Amino acid sequence: MAKVSKDMLIGELLQLDSNIAPLLMRAGMHCIGCPSSQMESLEEAAMVHGMDADLLVQQINDFLGE
Repeated sequence: MAKVSKDMLIGELLQLDSNIAPLLMRAGMHCIGCPSSQMESLEEAAMVHGMDADLLVQQINDFLGE
């Protein structure tokens, strides 16, 4: 079962597992530490960075499933 959805806030993702941060950084989301990212959903952040939110969700859930 998927643990992460694209409507989750970046802050929630990092609380779930802090090891998600390097995964987001490798994807090009380098602003995960800024205050506004704590109030942005994964989908909103992906849109701002021109990323596919569904792909990020899949990658994060694959990582968490390992």
